[in-house]
Amino acid sequence: MAAAKKPGQKEFNYAWEGKDRTGKTVRGEMRAAGEALVQSTLRRQGFIVTKVKKQSAGKGGKVEEKDVVLFTRQLATMMKAGVPLLQSFDIVAKGSSNAAVTRLLIDIKTEVETGSNLNTAFRKHPLYFDALFCNLIQAGEQAGILESLLDRLATYKEKTLALKKKIKGAMGYPIAVISVAGIVTAIIMIFVVPQFKSVFSSFGANLPGPTLVLIAISEFFVNYWWVLGGTIGGGFYAFFFFWKRSLAMQIFMDRLILKLPVFGPLMQKAVIARWTRTLATMFAAGVPLVESLDSVAGAAGNYVYKMATKQIQTEISTGNTLGAAMQNSQVFPSMVLQMVAIGEESGALDSMLGKVAGFFEDEVDEAVENITALMEPMIMAVLGVVIGGMVIALYLPIFKLGSVVG
Repeated sequence: MAAAKKPGQKEFNYAWEGKDRTGKTVRGEMRAAGEALVQSTLRRQGFIVTKVKKQSAGKGGKVEEKDVVLFTRQLATMMKAGVPLLQSFDIVAKGSSNAAVTRLLIDIKTEVETGSNLNTAFRKHPLYFDALFCNLIQAGEQAGILESLLDRLATYKEKTLALKKKIKGAMGYPIAVISVAGIVTAIIMIFVVPQFKSVFSSFGANLPGPTLVLIAISEFFVNYWWVLGGTIGGGFYAFFFFWKRSLAMQIFMDRLILKLPVFGPLMQKAVIARWTRTLATMFAAGVPLVESLDSVAGAAGNYVYKMATKQIQTEISTGNTLGAAMQNSQVFPSMVLQMVAIGEESGALDSMLGKVAGFFEDEVDEAVENITALMEPMIMAVLGVVIGGMVIALYLPIFKLGSVVG
């Protein structure tokens, strides 16, 4: 065992080289508080150390969800191929181009080397590995099917990440277009309209109403752009600040999102897909249903479904079936309830939940395509009215002057 780390003691990454008991040259990396600790730890493990070098911290950004997904798939693939656990960590760590990922994997590997279970090592990094991830790893270790569970977990993480990307893509397109339209409108109001105003002042004639309104708005932009920008920026900041930190705001927004006319059904399908995929993965891993619902509630991503899951968990604890409890929650479509009931009756609940998840994932794909196809003409129409209206208001005096001259 390595020497215990003192509270507050800083650790560093060390690359080492030495020989094992057979005289074979071996290399590796270790995280420790000092070079002496690295050497003493390796000697206790039976290595003859020939070189220890402290590695620079370097830059590597941060560990993102896609990094965790990739690591899980790589680890599952190597372990299924028979590569030992610690060697798998070495291979993945050295193959990563992200220094933050490399440091994270070295930390986990060091924990395992010093006697910790794999799930215990993961639990020390809750920012990257949630309770569901750690519980599945623990179930795999206890049942002796870690390779199989890692493969199932990698599939789950890949599908969940793909679902999130589709939702972000559906939301991102209209936001991007509207943002660009706002910038273009501001440029016209602040720089273009004042130039036309100076031209119109030389006409010596009354300007049309739309032109006067546009000039008044432009003058407000020019004189109070800082007020307008500060109000909009401050409003967005306050909105997202309270959305992240206020439970009441989160509950309100989660309920509101599900009721939106276009995006509401899309979000509901995404939540149901994630809910059923999570439960299918946990149940197939042998985790008891009541315990599985703890992870499902956390992974739901929506307060309405989180509370419904807690209600379902309570009813199952008192002897109710999953299908009946889900029906009582009144947040699942009839198709989901029927499939779950069939799964319970046939003893293939995990398989049936997986099929439901696959169905709703396909539904999300189709909904995203439909929303994108629907939003494009709508956004173009709105932009046409706004930008076109401003252009017409600017040129109305010129048209009027032309008709008078003619």
